[in-house]
Amino acid sequence: MVRAVGLDIHRDFCEVAIMEAGELRSVGRVDTSPAALELFAGSLAPDDWVAFEVRGNAAEIARIIEPHVARVVVVSPSDTGIRQARAKTDRLDARTLARLLAAGSLDAVWIADERTRVMRRRLARRAQLMGARSRCKNEIHAVLIRRLIPRSQVSDLFGQAGRRWLGELELPLEERESVDAGMRQIEFLERELADVDRLVALDALGWAQAKRLMSVPGVNVICAASFLAAVGDISRFKDPRNLVGYLGLDPKVRQSGPGSGTSGHISKQGSASARWALVEASWSAVRQPGPMRAFYQRVRARRGHQIAIVAAARKLACLFWFLLTREQDYAYAQPSLTKKKLRRLEIAAGAPKYQGRSNIWSTNNAMREAERALAEQAEHAYKNTVRDWQAAQAKKPAVEVGASATKGRASNKPSKGKAARQTTSP
Repeated sequence: MVRAVGLDIHRDFCEVAIMEAGELRSVGRVDTSPAALELFAGSLAPDDWVAFEVRGNAAEIARIIEPHVARVVVVSPSDTGIRQARAKTDRLDARTLARLLAAGSLDAVWIADERTRVMRRRLARRAQLMGARSRCKNEIHAVLIRRLIPRSQVSDLFGQAGRRWLGELELPLEERESVDAGMRQIEFLERELADVDRLVALDALGWAQAKRLMSVPGVNVICAASFLAAVGDISRFKDPRNLVGYLGLDPKVRQSGPGSGTSGHISKQGSASARWALVEASWSAVRQPGPMRAFYQRVRARRGHQIAIVAAARKLACLFWFLLTREQDYAYAQPSLTKKKLRRLEIAAGAPKYQGRSNIWSTNNAMREAERALAEQAEHAYKNTVRDWQAAQAKKPAVEVGASATKGRASNKPSKGKAARQTTSP
């Protein structure tokens, strides 16, 4: 008989409950330490199932218990209903998990592999360093505003020329202390950022999937790494729609009664850092000639810039799914641009720079211009395809079948609703 074991895990202990042969019982607490967890895991049967909610230490607890049992199920707290319970204690939570596990009512979340976990931590640390650097820069800007100092003529206030200008300013003692302290912190944070970027670049150089995503114009190593760290194994998603929903780029739908539904803002579920990276990459991608820019311009003409850039991010996520599942580089890639990205990635990883070769990219630049011309042709072909497709759809009679956010969606007709739902158009 398979036993269902529920753990309510905390920083210092785990509350344990077991469901066996229809009988539910609490068995006490186990310390959340490697030695205590190893001893507890050894007391379990090889055919036991164990369930607990996602916490900061859930991955390590799962790693210790997995070799001793048949299955470890790590679940999202929002899927258990425990938060909404009228009575909530550690003991009751563990018993609820054991009961739900025995009934087969728990869906396991995906546990990231080691490489993905390492990349997630590095990118999270990088985001923290960038946030701290931005706060220091804002504090220096606040000093200039308080003292009514006009804007500097230098393009980068925190570059070499900008730092010399800041050092020459006549400021009161307390303001000078603030500026000098901020500059010291910025210098320290930039060194730390360079170290993190070097580690990310070293990992990306040996990551074929990251280099494949970088073949898309506008996608740099941070965007590619953020996407892969958030998604992990792409085979978990059977189609692009599932991936878009996982990233929170799908629109919310409201429908009730006989009328058609309405779709609103995106759900914003999943990784916020991955959505941010995709939107940032879309800003660059839509400035490059090619089908992505044509798609953005078509949506912007109907819905405006904000919706169009989010739709472009959604389209970029779908493109990533196809590139990774088919193991193909981007069909409209610009090899000279990709080559330049990879060379900069090598330099960030610590490779020596070319010395005394100022025209090293001269041939590459000539190739780049030719590739841009080809990309413009591809953009023109995309526009023609869309125009022909829209003309063909206009001749078809409208069919309203089913209740959906977009009329005709249930009958696989083309989307006429929100821009973020461009799934049936080219």
